[in-house]
Amino acid sequence: MSDQFTAEDPSTPSGQPGPEQQAHPGRQSDLQTPADHGETSYRGSGRLAGRRALITGGDSGIGRAVALAFAREGADVVIAHLPDEQQDADETVRLVTEAGRRGVSVPGDLRDEAYCQELVRRAVQELGGLDVLVNNAAYQMTQDSLADITTEQFDRVLKTNLYAMFWLCKAAVPHLQPGSCILNTSSVQAYEPSPGLLDYALTKAGIVNFTKGLAQELAPKGIRVNTVAPGPIWTPLIPSTMPPEKVENFGGETPLGRAGQPVEVAHAFVFLASAEASYITGERLGVHGGMPLP
Repeated sequence: MSDQFTAEDPSTPSGQPGPEQQAHPGRQSDLQTPADHGETSYRGSGRLAGRRALITGGDSGIGRAVALAFAREGADVVIAHLPDEQQDADETVRLVTEAGRRGVSVPGDLRDEAYCQELVRRAVQELGGLDVLVNNAAYQMTQDSLADITTEQFDRVLKTNLYAMFWLCKAAVPHLQPGSCILNTSSVQAYEPSPGLLDYALTKAGIVNFTKGLAQELAPKGIRVNTVAPGPIWTPLIPSTMPPEKVENFGGETPLGRAGQPVEVAHAFVFLASAEASYITGERLGVHGGMPLP
C-alpha cells in the first residue's frame, strides 16, 4: 500500500509576528519572530544549474530567500544591499556558499546611478556573465496621510524602487543573452493601494507597467521579463516601517488569515527564472494569500 500524501493547511499561522519594532532598514538578525527563508525546507533540483544571478535587497527577506533558492537550484549569486545590512548580507552569502555555489555581496545605495552601473559590472566580473537580474530591493515608510509624505521621502521611494530598476535594467541588458530573464518584485499594493503607503504603492504599479513594456521590447532578443507580486510577507522591512499595531496583525486581512514567509515567494522566482517558464513574459505572478487581484 502506497503512502498517502498529506498537504499542510495553508491557513495555519506559523511564527505569526507580535508588535515588534526596529529602526530602518531593519535586520533579520534582530527579528524577534524570525522569517523563514527556506534554510531547512528548500530542496533544489538543478532547475537553475549554471545560471548567474544578480539580486538586489539580497541581505534578508524575499531577497535572501531567492538567493538561497537560486543557489540550491545551481545558480551563482551576487547580492546588493545597504552598507548597514552587511551582517545580514554575510549570512546570505554563507547560505549560498554552503549550497556549493559562488556568493558575493556588493554594498551600496541603489539611489546612486553610478553604484547601479558598478553593481552590474561587478556581477559580470565575479560570475563571468549574467543570466538573471532580480530587482527586489525597495523602500517604504508608512504615513498617516498624504500631507505627512515629505518630498525627501517621496524622492527616496521613487529612486530606490523605480529609478534603480531602470538603471539596473539599462546596464544589464547588454550582457543578457537569449534565455536570460529579468524579474521584478512588485506588490499587491499596485492593485490595492493602502492609504498609508501611497508613494510605495505608486512605485509598485509603475513596476508592473514597466515589466509589461520592457517584456515586449526584449522578447525578440529572447529575454523574458516578469514580475512577482507578493502580498503581506514577513520581513525586517515590516517592523522597521510600520507602527506596532499594524505589525501585530500583519497579514490577518488575507483570506488565508496570515502573513506569508519569504520562502513562499522564492518558489515563484525560481519558476519564472527556470526553463519551465520559457513561454511566459510580461506576466504578473501573485503570491498574496488569496487577496483578489484584477
